[in-house]
Amino acid sequence: MKAESFSPRRMLQSMALGTAVSVAVALLAATVTMTPTDAFAATAKTHQAAKKKATASSAKKSVKSASADDVPRAKSVRKRATLAANVRHHGAVRRVAFQPRQPSVGQAFGLHDTPDSLALRSSVAYVVDQNSGEPLFDKNSHAVVPIASITKLMTAMVVLDSKLPLTDQIEVTDEDRDYEKGTGSRLSVGSVLSREDMLHIALMASENRAAASMSRYYPGGRPAFIAAMNAKAKTLGMADTHFENSTGLSSQNVSSARDLVKMVNAAYQYPLIRKFSTDRSYEVNTGKRNLAYNSTNALIRGNNSWDIGLQKTGFINEAGECLVMQATIHGHPMVMVLLDSFGKYSRFADAARLRNWLDAGGGERLTAANAPNGGT
Repeated sequence: MKAESFSPRRMLQSMALGTAVSVAVALLAATVTMTPTDAFAATAKTHQAAKKKATASSAKKSVKSASADDVPRAKSVRKRATLAANVRHHGAVRRVAFQPRQPSVGQAFGLHDTPDSLALRSSVAYVVDQNSGEPLFDKNSHAVVPIASITKLMTAMVVLDSKLPLTDQIEVTDEDRDYEKGTGSRLSVGSVLSREDMLHIALMASENRAAASMSRYYPGGRPAFIAAMNAKAKTLGMADTHFENSTGLSSQNVSSARDLVKMVNAAYQYPLIRKFSTDRSYEVNTGKRNLAYNSTNALIRGNNSWDIGLQKTGFINEAGECLVMQATIHGHPMVMVLLDSFGKYSRFADAARLRNWLDAGGGERLTAANAPNGGT
């Protein structure tokens, strides 16, 4: 049976579904665990128990006071607090209500249930011969879903298209913090890097504050930068694509696998994007300290068995684990798109399965979402 097609407008209107499911499950989990927690609190009758509780409470406050910009200090405080709270403590352990991860858009729409012959864990998988444009593997390539930090390929193209000096110094400010997801960053407020270094760590290590700060230093500011991203997408014929920010932290940054092939092919024309996205590690000096970054791609960090010309990873809850790559397999340049994969390393395992399948001869594979009479 042919699966229902997706459009950016319908997808954006349905974004609340995943949140509703998550909230319902979280409330159920909280109800289940409420009794053990209250029962434990009721046993704290002795002076010694009260003293333990005060110590643990003090330790908790100390850890919480450490900001996201003080990651090393936060770890140190947490370690001392843990030691202080655990000295001669062998009593009951407080139970905490389980908070389930919000389902991705792919899960909410049932894309994970689409069958494929390779048992991939990605809701969307698309492999195209870069020279001919011929699709070699197609699973839900029309589905419009959040793309997380895959966004940064477009961010990089807009930065380079601006022709602004790569040597310009850019300072991270409070405006570059992630107020939507609350994610942290090693790039603290007040850090100063060249535009080139910001671009490097945004592509290689997916540094969000680097991407955010570059958009702020664009002529006309952040609104003009986002407008340029969407204009570039339109120029490339990416009809399923829309951008709300330069980092990908917004679930309203959406695209389809077919559009992302166009974006990868366009980004591949920029030598700096090819180089920066495929470096294994890079060190920067922020004016405060040196920071060593590593690639977010396990295939880049691994045993060098891959010939990767360009890559970008991405993740937010709504998007799942994402990966796009240009890779040469048996002398043939390929573009590979994997979206909404479930599990930290599943996108890389899916890439390996697809490469092995191509090694064995490959052949076009249509899934139920793309074939009129069903598929494999």
